[in-house]
Parts: sequence; structure tokens; C-alpha cells
Amino acid sequence: MKFISNTSDNSHEFLIFACDMSQKKHITFIINPISGGHEKEDIVKMIKEDLDNNLFDAEIRMTEYAGHAMEIARECVKKGVDIVAAVGGDGTINEVARTLTHTQTALAIIPCGSGNGLARHLCIPMNPKKAIQIVNKCQIETFDYGVINGIPFFCTCGMGFDAFISLKFAEAGKRGPITYVENVLKEGLNYKPETYEVEDETGAHRYKAFLIACANASQYGNNAYIAPQASMRDGVMDVIIMEPFDALEAPQISIDLFNKTLTNNSKIKTFQTRSIHIHRKEEGAIHFDGDPIVTDKDVDVHIEPLGIRIVYNPDDIEDTSEPNPFLNVFSELFNNINNVREDIEKGGRKIQAINKLMLRKLSKF
Repeated sequence: MKFISNTSDNSHEFLIFACDMSQKKHITFIINPISGGHEKEDIVKMIKEDLDNNLFDAEIRMTEYAGHAMEIARECVKKGVDIVAAVGGDGTINEVARTLTHTQTALAIIPCGSGNGLARHLCIPMNPKKAIQIVNKCQIETFDYGVINGIPFFCTCGMGFDAFISLKFAEAGKRGPITYVENVLKEGLNYKPETYEVEDETGAHRYKAFLIACANASQYGNNAYIAPQASMRDGVMDVIIMEPFDALEAPQISIDLFNKTLTNNSKIKTFQTRSIHIHRKEEGAIHFDGDPIVTDKDVDVHIEPLGIRIVYNPDDIEDTSEPNPFLNVFSELFNNINNVREDIEKGGRKIQAINKLMLRKLSKF
């Protein structure tokens, strides 16, 4: 690899590399055959046709069971493979990425999932053909990643409502953004905020919160920006505390989430830290990049600076070719909220009426 620069913002050094064109690089594509909506035979064909064969010697491997991506990636590290390309959704990417931390093997991403949070943050195109072109540019940079209770994450982790919904989403018979929103609307009726004791470098604080998210990158996926200003190169994570809110405040929070304005909302508290300890009254769900597990009352999260090498988009141009149905749904609902307000009563009937209206609009997509 050829060294290009060693500068950064906030005195946090990072490295950018370009592939040495004088010799071929070894790349292995790890494909999850059941993720997302793309036909994997088509993606294999794209790899064979569009990958720069003058630059790469390529191998294609298909995963056969849960955890297989990690096993293949571990083999690649031992063999000294230069780049491992994860072809799949956030789960596949997380499996591969956590195996490549603190190694010389770089991660590349061909997004084929329902959320694609890390790919979107890095401006990797959602179109596999275009994503392969980013691989051909072979620009590699070192990035931060996070760890929650010993488990690496690369975009976000957290607890509270988003972890609870991640559990429901994992149990759903079908996946995709509409399923996710349906779960949010239905389960939001009964979810009760929790009280958390949060300790960082500044001391201990108590919060009653709907959720607490720790973000290394800017979004959950599907362009839902939980931490619009988050950077993967600053050595800190953005902590987002969402305070309890009522039914009539929910649409504005949803709009802010997709409009990159969540930090302006009065129900949101944010701060940055390198590490955090969270205590809650009972054990419960946490999530790492959308994958849920149940863990104990105490949760520790920290950032590992510059711990993973990733092929990124050197043009740093966000892919806006895909329309986002969520923002249209929530914006239309918010514009019509006064029509709903006069027709519904207190408490659950307000939430039910709003949820039904949202679900009717979502069914059009």
C-alpha cells in the first residue's frame, strides 16, 4: 500500500492508503445468499464482469450458515488476503468487519441488505455494480469502531426502544423497511421508558429515556440519521438520549430522524465521549448494528480508535438515487396532524389513530 496522508480533524490522526497498482491484490467476496432483494447470481456475474482483473485476483465464497462469514474472514486474515468484501446486509457486514479489526486486511462493502447503515455512512452506492466500481478505486482508510459489552459495532448500538424493536424485527417473518416501521408503530403503544444511570468522563447522571444510542456513524440505516454529525474518524462516539414523548410529538421526531435534524429536537440530548457505563434496573435487550441480544443490567460501551481498514468512496458523494418512502410518509402525516388532533381523545386512542393513519400511508409503497 502507498501512504497518502496523515491528517485529521480534532487532532485524531488517521491514515489513507491507495492500492499499489504495480502488483495484483487478493480480494475475497463473502456473499450471504439470503440477504436483501438482489439475486446473488447476478452479483456474482457483476463481480466477474466489472471487477478490475488487472488490479485484483478474486475469490468468491458463499456463506452456508450463521457465523460462516466470520470463519471465512478469519481464514482470509491468516492467508494475508488484502481485502475481504462483504456482500450482504448489516449482519453479514458486522460479522466480517469484527473479524478484520486490528488486522492488515481491509473491509469492502457491497450492500445488499434492508438497512445498509455503514455503507450509507461511507457513501457506498446501494447499486452493487456501482459499489464494485468503488472497490476498483481501492482507496483504503483506517476508521474507528465501537464495542458494547465486548461485541464490536461499526454504526450504532444501544438499548431501550430501538433494541426492543430490533428483537421484534428479528422475529418478523419478513424483513425490510416497511416491516420495521410497522413494528415501531404497533409496539410503540405499550413500550414504557426506563430510568438509566449513565457514567462517563464527566461523572454520573440519571435519565429517564425512551432509548439511549451510541453512534460511531451517523445513521441506523435507510437514511435514518440518529447522529447526523457523527464521524468515524474522531476517536469519540455520539451518545443520544431520547427523552419520553407523547403521541403528538412522535411525528416531528420521525421527520427529524430522516431529515438530519434530530439534534435540534427538544426531546433529544446528545454528548460525545470515548467510553460510557450504563446501569439499568433490569436485564434486557441491547443491539449492535441492529442485531439484538439480551444482556445484564450493566452495559459498557467504548470506542476503539483507528481499529479497522475500510475501502471507502473517495468522492464522498452520497447515493441519492433511491427515494426514501419514510420521509414522505412522516412528512405527509405531520402536515395533516391537525386533522387528526380534533377527532381523537386522550392516551391510547391518539396513538392508535396516528398509527392507523401511518400504516395506511405505508401500504401505498
